[in-house]
Amino acid sequence: MLSDINEILRKDNRYKIHAYSFVLASLKLARQIAKKPKHVTALELLEGVKVLAQNEFGIMAKTVLESWGIKTTDDIGEIVFNLIEARILSKTEEDKKEDFHNVFDFNEVFVQDYQFSKIKEEKL
Repeated sequence: MLSDINEILRKDNRYKIHAYSFVLASLKLARQIAKKPKHVTALELLEGVKVLAQNEFGIMAKTVLESWGIKTTDDIGEIVFNLIEARILSKTEEDKKEDFHNVFDFNEVFVQDYQFSKIKEEKL
């Protein structure tokens, strides 16, 4: 699989190898959260992205993802479809890149909401 990802990187250098590893780890988590052994929807995958990024990187999630080239949910879709094209992942007839378009704002989810939840925790 690593050689397949390296081939993707040669064709499309917008994203770092860590971005691909992160999306695959998010997919695994999304399957666990959705209790599905295989296919998850774009929304389910993006939920996995949110949870994993917040758990792994906390307030630095947006910064870390951006350092890998991931700035929007559309970037997650680009990575997913690069993985599909490389036959690392598969898709159904219903799956479209547009399913990832502007689903949530990284600043809102990884910065504003994170800070707000921390303020609420401190008041408790």
